[in-house]
Amino acid sequence: MNRYGIELVPADTTLAEALADFYWVNREHLAQFEPKRNAEFFTAQHQLEVLKKEMQDRAEKRSYRFYIQPNDRQGKIIGIIGLNNIIWGAFRSAMLGYKMDKDFCSKGFMTASVAEVVRFAFDELKLHRIEANVMPRNTASLRVLEKNGFENEGLSKYYLNINGVWEDHIHMVKINFALH
Repeated sequence: MNRYGIELVPADTTLAEALADFYWVNREHLAQFEPKRNAEFFTAQHQLEVLKKEMQDRAEKRSYRFYIQPNDRQGKIIGIIGLNNIIWGAFRSAMLGYKMDKDFCSKGFMTASVAEVVRFAFDELKLHRIEANVMPRNTASLRVLEKNGFENEGLSKYYLNINGVWEDHIHMVKINFALH
């Protein structure tokens, strides 16, 4: 996928070093939005194992992870986006998750990436529903989802453990009405 000055690259073992670098450079920035990470998490070896698992999950249609790279800086990861925990059958739904390099926030890259992943989910995978959960204080992320037509379905209390604290999350949803 290549649009908006970025390319969405599927998980591949060749990305291990760039992925470890992404996490290391953004460790403080991402700490406010993610679970606590141990030192091993930031190594290329650990990220290689993560990538292998993501490739297997894609082959088995359980999740689809993409790495956001700028067209003018191939090999650099500036963000990550994925459809996770896909449930097929009558539900046909997935959870959307994403994160952005601190130096590339608020430049439209994630809004464009979400748009492309929604298109992929609805047009190619024929999913019915995409869900995303965002902490109320993460107004930038909520705005990305709103720009992409996600609607607020309510507040989930103590939803995820983020950096050692159980955080409330706003439950945002987009429905594929083309399937109706």
